[in-house]
Amino acid sequence: MHDMKAIRENPQAFDAGLARRGLGVAAGALLNVDARRRVAIMSAEQMQSAIKSISEQVGAAMRTGDKVTADQLREQVASLKATQTEAAAAVEECEAELKQLGDALPNLPAPDVPDGKDESGNVEQHRRGEGRASGRDHADFAPALGLDFETAQKVAGARFVYLRGKVARLGRALGQFMLDQAVGAGYEEVSPPLLVRDDAAYGTTQLPKFRDDLFQTTDGRWLIPTAEVSLTNIVREQILGEDELPLRFTALTPCFRSEAGAAGRDTRGLIRQHQFDKVELVSITTPEASDAEHERMTACAESVLEALGLPFRRMLLCAGDMGFAAKKTYDLEVWLPGQGAYREISSCSNCGDFQARRMNARYRAGPKDNRFVHTLNGSALAVGRTIVAVLENYQNEDGSVTVPDVLLPYTGGMTVLTPNG
Repeated sequence: MHDMKAIRENPQAFDAGLARRGLGVAAGALLNVDARRRVAIMSAEQMQSAIKSISEQVGAAMRTGDKVTADQLREQVASLKATQTEAAAAVEECEAELKQLGDALPNLPAPDVPDGKDESGNVEQHRRGEGRASGRDHADFAPALGLDFETAQKVAGARFVYLRGKVARLGRALGQFMLDQAVGAGYEEVSPPLLVRDDAAYGTTQLPKFRDDLFQTTDGRWLIPTAEVSLTNIVREQILGEDELPLRFTALTPCFRSEAGAAGRDTRGLIRQHQFDKVELVSITTPEASDAEHERMTACAESVLEALGLPFRRMLLCAGDMGFAAKKTYDLEVWLPGQGAYREISSCSNCGDFQARRMNARYRAGPKDNRFVHTLNGSALAVGRTIVAVLENYQNEDGSVTVPDVLLPYTGGMTVLTPNG
């Protein structure tokens, strides 16, 4: 959701930001509706003031026994009330139109976000670790280790998997390790709802734009595509004290995505599933602190990859490749020797006040100064993709996979995954 005051003050800057996103101008249409809304509000207020004044005259006429004048004044009040009702309806109509127009528009990119139309415009920030030059794709050798796609296909359909035996233990170890890392970095552990209402999904911008990417239950609730939805909405419709900020939350949850736009992409293996586990990081902070918080969050996600000994690189996404709610995003891409490529394993975004405006989440910056918070979110990490990274980077020639040392306290002494063992 965008700040109409800022658009009124500088419509050219708003349209320039949208142009960097690859979109056409929109400030004119928004301002047109906003102008009609403001006229309707003024009319409604004028009617209310006139109604109050004439009502007082009615009372005065009745006290003097002038019933004729009182009746005439009452007719004026009735006419004014009808006009006021029409003005109020016009205000509601304009606000609904503004909301519909605004809901379709993404956040504006931060000034330091590079221009670009797609991932080719992303800028590498740094690399960590040396990846092995080649290796087998996990989809080819991991079924012997416990990745059961065949049974999942029969039971649930495409893009589902059974993790069995030692691979299941590896996935559990990774999730617990990541969660402990997040808690150690100062994030409060939360076990949140996996089902949310429309307002919550709207607040973090899943609705209305990404409705087709979500799964909905028969009672109208939505399965969360990421714990960002549940965690960020903790502060919805609140006014926080500035001394309470930053708030930092983390959760290890299942996530559910329909992958509506992913037909034909990553059809093999664990990379793109309808159901997967992920450790999410969410921060709520002040505008002044959000840039530093973004760097901190990304560093927390990087520390997990570094501890696991997985080669990765940090990418600053260009304006045309960012998510809808983000004003700035860092993607962490892990090296997968089976694909001979870096693939996204974490995305850390600063959303500014974009989500906060939808959630009406504010903080007290002064006695009479309530401001919108800034919200940030990131993965630390997606468990399924981390399983892939461990399998492919720690694979051995005999088909076994060595367990990274940092996971040994979580694996019950399991040091290696062996085929069919």
